[in-house]
Amino acid sequence: MSKQDTFPLPAADVLCATKYLTTLANRCIYSLMAGIHPIRPRSSEPLALEARAMDNLRYIRETMEGAASFTAVPGWGGMLMGVTALVAAFIASLQPTPALWLGVWIVEAAVSCLIGAVAMLQKARKADTPLLSEPGRRFALSLSPPLVAGALLTLFLFRAGSVAILPALWLLLYGAGVVTGGAFSVRVVPAMGVAFMVLGAAALFSPAAWDDIYMAVGFGGLHLIFGAIIAWRHGG
Repeated sequence: MSKQDTFPLPAADVLCATKYLTTLANRCIYSLMAGIHPIRPRSSEPLALEARAMDNLRYIRETMEGAASFTAVPGWGGMLMGVTALVAAFIASLQPTPALWLGVWIVEAAVSCLIGAVAMLQKARKADTPLLSEPGRRFALSLSPPLVAGALLTLFLFRAGSVAILPALWLLLYGAGVVTGGAFSVRVVPAMGVAFMVLGAAALFSPAAWDDIYMAVGFGGLHLIFGAIIAWRHGG
């Protein structure tokens, strides 16, 4: 029996043994050495190129969506809100009691919310963008808290008999909500919020007889002005 029959080795191993391990003992040691294997088995099915491409596209889309601005703020809808506010200011000024005066503005608030929601939905559909995208959700979450606070304070102040302060409160809180929500929208939106807050601050230190004038200038005039700017620069 030959040495190769005693220790059968692959061709590459035979060549290595012949060149470096010339003795039987060294070849015996070599034959007992373990082979080199990867710690992790190689995947038999590599990740498909299509799956990786879809993951990359999804990441890019989510990144761009998070960095985008909420552009569905209505322009023509804002102007229509201004028109209804002017009508409401006129009707409210004719009411004989604070309760009726407040009722007019509550109806106006509901009408304005409906107009704004429908106008935003139509603008988003026209632009083929989801209304509740990441910027849209941020806009809504930033705008809502001041409005909810205003509704609760309205109920409390009305029950306390402090109706005269409501116009200043509404202008200030609405302006604050538009400023915070406008951080995720186009630049003209936070500018409109600042204008509302300035008008609300002025209403705090003005006679109560001017309340309907401030309401007409704010919810009527400012909506008309900034709605026209938004419609001109960013579409309806």
